[in-house]
Amino acid sequence: MHLTRFLRFPQQSLAHLIDHYAKYPPTGLTMKRIVEFAREGDAKQSYLFLRNELPVRLASMMKEMGHLPPRLLEMPSVKTVNGWYGTSLTELHTFKELPATGDSVKKFTEVLQNIRKRHSTVIETLAQGYMEFSDQAAIKEYEESQIQYFLNRFYLSRISIRLLIYQHTMCFGEEVPIHPTHLGFVDPNCLVEEIIKDAFENAQFLCEGYYLTAPPLELRKINAVNAEEPIAIAYVPSHLYHIMFELFKNSMRATVEHAESKKISTPLPPVVVDVVKAKEDLTIRISDRGGGIPRSKADKIFRYMYSTAPRPVSLVDSQHSGPTPLAGFGYGLPISRLYARYFNGDLEIHSIDGYGTDAYIYLQAVEDQASEWLPICNRAAYEYYVSRKYQSDWTKKK
Repeated sequence: MHLTRFLRFPQQSLAHLIDHYAKYPPTGLTMKRIVEFAREGDAKQSYLFLRNELPVRLASMMKEMGHLPPRLLEMPSVKTVNGWYGTSLTELHTFKELPATGDSVKKFTEVLQNIRKRHSTVIETLAQGYMEFSDQAAIKEYEESQIQYFLNRFYLSRISIRLLIYQHTMCFGEEVPIHPTHLGFVDPNCLVEEIIKDAFENAQFLCEGYYLTAPPLELRKINAVNAEEPIAIAYVPSHLYHIMFELFKNSMRATVEHAESKKISTPLPPVVVDVVKAKEDLTIRISDRGGGIPRSKADKIFRYMYSTAPRPVSLVDSQHSGPTPLAGFGYGLPISRLYARYFNGDLEIHSIDGYGTDAYIYLQAVEDQASEWLPICNRAAYEYYVSRKYQSDWTKKK
């Protein structure tokens, strides 16, 4: 097994690899560059870029992981994730000096596919490690800040690594893109309305299965650039779907439960979605009348492990089969915000307690402005982990 080989790999040598690659900053790409390379690039060029770039991104996160609270690093699930990253890093390093021949590119593509499979449950497994850590003893305030800071950077890096791997395996491997018009994992003409409707219908299906009812959708569109054209941008369809699906689930659940709490028997108010494309930005607003979020909870909604849903079953539960669901981990909103921010966008939540909530998704409409937003493993990041400047210096508790 790959993990067995990793465990036999000299720990000092692995530490040397981490130090070597982590000293380089990642090479951020723009959506324009990704689309152009998918059209004009070749497998050998992709190989030469990724054999250096992927180890940099993996090593940077392993380096930062080493600054987490020691007790957290001893959790079995965290050790498992660290082991996966170490195995993948050592496998990629074997290609460092190999020329870009057809055989080496083919083997490299196979390794990338194995890495993607190996890392498929990283989010759930690391979440399990967080649960193990919190169950063992109370988490100190500075430890919580360190962990939240790390998870944002780690999962954003993971999003970027998966995109690079998918782009290579779909453009230059035997994997076929999901849709004929896609360029690998990217759609150069992503029809936003279709993604929204698809996400809403799937969320509605889940809502009706649980509550036996669901609010309807009211979709309004404005193309301020060309009113005659459908709203489309170059984007990763699965990223937008993930964001919309998570937000729709939250809005539907809040709408139904708020109506039940108020004993409202009239038809449920719709979830209203406004989509506006301008010269620079594409903005999506999701508005519900689900009772809103009190200010006492507003600062917590983007924290990992914060959720009002029941806590999920443990990954180590012998009666549990398949990956642990994200519902209940409190990962929906923070991960969705990372997807939005990845290509220089954002996700904001504004709420009126007692009435409803508006979620704003901002995406770059200009391809060369949609650049990867990536963590850099530098001194500033290191100082965040070792200092405790984020401890409160105010009398009022947060």
